[in-house]
Amino acid sequence: MASVRHGSEGTSGGGEEESFEDAFENIPVATKMDLKCALEECTMALNLFLNNKFSEALELLRPWSKGSMYHALGYSTILVLQAAMTFEQQDIQIGLATMKEALQTCQKFRKRNTVVESLSSLVSKQSVEQLSEEEMHAEICYAECLLQKAALTFVQDENMVNFIKGGLKIRTSYQIYKACSLLKRGCFGAASLRGTKEDCREIRECHQVLQMTQDSKNTNETYYQFEGGVQLGIGTFNLMLSLLPGRILRLLEFIGFSGNRELGLQQLREGASGASLRAIPCSLILLQYHTYISLILGTGESNLLEAEALLQPYLQKFPKGALILFYDGRIDVLKGNFEKAQMTFQECIAAQQEWKQIHHLCYWEMMWCYSFQQNWLQAYQYADLLCKESRWSKAIYVFQKAAILCMLPDDDVKTTGENIVALFRQVEGLKQRIAGKSIPTEKLAVRKARRYAGSQPVKLVVPALEMMYIWNGFSIVGKRTDLTENLLVTIEKEETALKNEPNHNEYYMDDICLLQLLKGMCLKHLGRLLQAELCFNQVIQSEKQLKYDNYLAPYTMYELGLLYKEQDEREKAIRFIEAAKNNYKEYSMESRLHFRIHAALNSLKVTPAPTP
Repeated sequence: MASVRHGSEGTSGGGEEESFEDAFENIPVATKMDLKCALEECTMALNLFLNNKFSEALELLRPWSKGSMYHALGYSTILVLQAAMTFEQQDIQIGLATMKEALQTCQKFRKRNTVVESLSSLVSKQSVEQLSEEEMHAEICYAECLLQKAALTFVQDENMVNFIKGGLKIRTSYQIYKACSLLKRGCFGAASLRGTKEDCREIRECHQVLQMTQDSKNTNETYYQFEGGVQLGIGTFNLMLSLLPGRILRLLEFIGFSGNRELGLQQLREGASGASLRAIPCSLILLQYHTYISLILGTGESNLLEAEALLQPYLQKFPKGALILFYDGRIDVLKGNFEKAQMTFQECIAAQQEWKQIHHLCYWEMMWCYSFQQNWLQAYQYADLLCKESRWSKAIYVFQKAAILCMLPDDDVKTTGENIVALFRQVEGLKQRIAGKSIPTEKLAVRKARRYAGSQPVKLVVPALEMMYIWNGFSIVGKRTDLTENLLVTIEKEETALKNEPNHNEYYMDDICLLQLLKGMCLKHLGRLLQAELCFNQVIQSEKQLKYDNYLAPYTMYELGLLYKEQDEREKAIRFIEAAKNNYKEYSMESRLHFRIHAALNSLKVTPAPTP
C-alpha cells in the first residue's frame, strides 16, 4: 500500500458524492504508489469529476501522473475530453502532449516483449509467472491511451500523415485489446477450432497465462479491474466497428479488424454492471450509443429503457452532476418530453460554470427542443449562443441560426437585428477540415448557403426543417402528434405558396421534392402511411428533374423502404433500401445514409450484399 505524508487514510471511491465535496482538501498526497492505491485514487478522481469537481479531479491525479499508469491515464483522459469539447487548438495540443507523456508512463510498466508484439515470445522465453498484475494493467492502460491519442490526432490538423498515424495507433490499440481479451478468457474449444493454426497457438499460450492470473482471482481485486478494462476496450471496438457499412468493414477486416455488435453490447453491459473503475466509462459509452449514435447513424430506434436503467444509479449518486443531468435531459428529448427536457438542461447549465462546453451541449439540445415546438425566437437565442461561444462547428451554427431566422416573419427577424443574407454568406468561410476532409454536414450547409451568394439571393425553403431531417429529428418529434401536425401545417403552407408563385426559379423542383419528403415524414409519423407513400413516390418519380439536391432521391428511397418495413412488407423494404445503397452515388451526406442503410438492413437481419 502507499504511504502518505499526513498519515490520513484516503477516502474510497464508493461513498456518497457529498463526501467528495467536503473531503477533497483533506486528501493526502501519497509518497509511494502501488496498483491498489492508484485504482482507489483514480476512482476518487472519477467521482470528483462526475460531481463537477473537474479541477479537483485533475489536482488529485497530477502529482502521480508521471509515476503511476492509472494516474497518467486519468489525468490525460480529462484533458483529452476537454480538448474534444472545446475544439481549441491550444487545448488539443495540451491534450496530445499529456497523452504522449501518459503513453511513456504506461510503457515503463510494460514487458519489453509485450502481449501484442509476441505472445509466443512472452511464454517461451520468459516464465508465465513473471507476467505481473502491473504488466497486465499496463497493457490495458497503454491501449486506452493509444486509442485516445489516435482520436485526437484525427482532429489535430488537415495533414493526411496524422490521419494515417491515427489509424495505425488505433490498429495497435485494437490488437492489444484482442490479446488482453485472450488473457482474460483463456478459451480453447470452439474458439480455437474456428481459428487459424496461429490463432490456436496464441489461444493455448494465453490460457497458460490466464491460469496464473486466475489463481489469485478470488483474493485480488485488481483482476476485476483488469477485466473491466478488457470489457471497455473490446466492447467499444466491436460496437463501433459494427456500425460501419459493409464495404468499409470488409476493408478493415482485411487488415485485422472485426466488429460484432452483440458482443460489443454484451461486453459493455458486463463492464457497466461491474464494480471496476471502467464501469462508469462503459455506462457512458452505452448511453452515447442509445441516445446519439443509434439515432444519427441508425434508423432512429433507441433502447431508452436500457438508457434509463443505466443512468438511474448515477442520478441517485450524482444528482447535480452535469454530465448525468445532460443525459437525463437527452433521454427526455428522445421520449418527446421536450418541456421536461428543457427544465433539466437549465438545471444542468446551473450546476457548474467551470466547463462551459457542457453548456454548449445543452444549448444545442434546447435549440432543437424549441425548433420541434416551432418556437423559433427561442430556438434562435440558443443558436446565437452557440455561434458566440462554441468553436465546434461555426459553419453549422451560423447556418442553423440563419435557417431558424428564415422560419420567422420579417418583423420578428428585425427585432433580432440580424441580416439573414449576410449570415448565409459567412458560412463558406467558416467550414473546417478534420483528418484532411470536410465535414459532410458543413459541406451541405455551404452548398445550400450559396443560394444567397449572388446579387439576387434565392430564398431557401424551410431550411430549419431540412436540417431537422438531416439530424433524424423527425423520428424524435414524431412521438408528439400535436407538434407533428403543426409541422405538417407549416410544410403544406410553404408548398401552396411555392406552387402559386407566378415564376418558378431553377431550384423549384428541388424545393418541391424537399417539401414532399418532409411532408411524407410527418404523414408517416401520424400513421397516414398511404399518403406518406404517395409523397415519397412523387420524389422518386421526379429525381431526374433534380438539379442541386441530388441527395433527396436516395434518402427518399431509403425512407420508402423503412415505410414498407413498418408495414411488415419485408421483401419490398429490403428491395428499396438496397436500391438506395446501390443506385446512387456522389451526393450530399452519402456516408451518413450508408450508415443508416447498414443499420436498417441489420434490423431486417439481412447480410448486406457487396456494393458494386
